[in-house]
Amino acid sequence: MKWIDEIPWLFIVVAMAFFGLAPFTPEPHVWEKLKMLAGGDLVRPIDIFDLLLHASPFALAVVKLLRDRQLKREGS
Repeated sequence: MKWIDEIPWLFIVVAMAFFGLAPFTPEPHVWEKLKMLAGGDLVRPIDIFDLLLHASPFALAVVKLLRDRQLKREGS
């Protein structure tokens, strides 16, 4: 998990803003794929891959947040 500790938060925030939300119009791509998932329309492999690709910065942010909290708890 050391590699997660070494990723700067600025990089994650920028990745979430640009890679996670691109393309921005007509709506963020990850939002479109999440709506497809909720509606049961996310069935094509390319769409599933696309969701995983665009959601990865958000998943990384959650993992890093949990890891930072764990390290803070252990250090206290």
